[in-house]
Amino acid sequence: MYRPSRRAVLIGGAGLILGGGGLGYELIQDGTLPGKYALARLDGACGSAPPPPHGPRPSRRAVSFYSAYRRRVVQMVTLLPPSTRPGGLRVVIALHGSDSDAAAMAGLMSTAMTAARVRDVAVICVDGGDTYWHKRADGDDPVGMIVHEVLPRARAAGLRTEPFAVTGLSMGGYGALLLAERYGTVLAGQMTMGAAATQVTPATRPPPMITAVAALSPAIFGSYAAAIAANRGSFDSPADFAANDVIARAASLHRVPAWIACGGDDPFEAQTVALRSRVAGPGGRQLPGGIMAGCHDYAFWARTMPAALSFLAAHLA
Repeated sequence: MYRPSRRAVLIGGAGLILGGGGLGYELIQDGTLPGKYALARLDGACGSAPPPPHGPRPSRRAVSFYSAYRRRVVQMVTLLPPSTRPGGLRVVIALHGSDSDAAAMAGLMSTAMTAARVRDVAVICVDGGDTYWHKRADGDDPVGMIVHEVLPRARAAGLRTEPFAVTGLSMGGYGALLLAERYGTVLAGQMTMGAAATQVTPATRPPPMITAVAALSPAIFGSYAAAIAANRGSFDSPADFAANDVIARAASLHRVPAWIACGGDDPFEAQTVALRSRVAGPGGRQLPGGIMAGCHDYAFWARTMPAALSFLAAHLA
């Protein structure tokens, strides 16, 4: 006797709830309706967060300062490996997602540092608001904040910021890719630099260099309309979207070590696949990360951030 699978039963139930049987199933499967992701959670496809790692946690130094580039008080959280001092440590800048902040991102990064047993890099998290990590029409400039306020503070504390690495999740994953496309990297003795890099850097100091990037579940949209439908504050205009389209600019990452991952039940999976293909370039280089089991949630980020952080630490070394 035929016995339907648990997933078939759940899909059938979702179809009835949506009022259309097969139509509901198709809409769920192609991602038109958010039921696909609710279904993944019901079916266990999202997975769970790993257990807390064993070992000492990094020390945490939080400071608040008025950002002239963001025109508000922001928090900057620096995580240092246990039993170390800032002197000589390389830096990873970690960018949070939408509706989050530096403190929340620092919690995830602290756990990832412990799990990855990172000992030779410091991780810095900072408040970026819901800016989508690029300069906005109202003057809010999180990139200027990172370049002109966060990195100088890190240097003053004894950290080595030239070059540095960048990571992020969701909106922050998009932001990490955008920064890596705009700034150069030192690779095999060569420095490449995005055309926009010099626009935010004073002439008295060379532009910063990003040596590696790790993006988790990057919130990449295929069009301005799609972006605004999902998050009305993501971009100011079609021109703003075009100027900050990470897929269109992906060729800038051909020489940048990049770790890019997304869950198979994540709404941004298709755009991540497109980006990875562009970043791989004509030669089809193998990119670490990939499409893995999981959703757009903390459990996925907790599972994957240790590997992403290990990748960045290796390239900073």
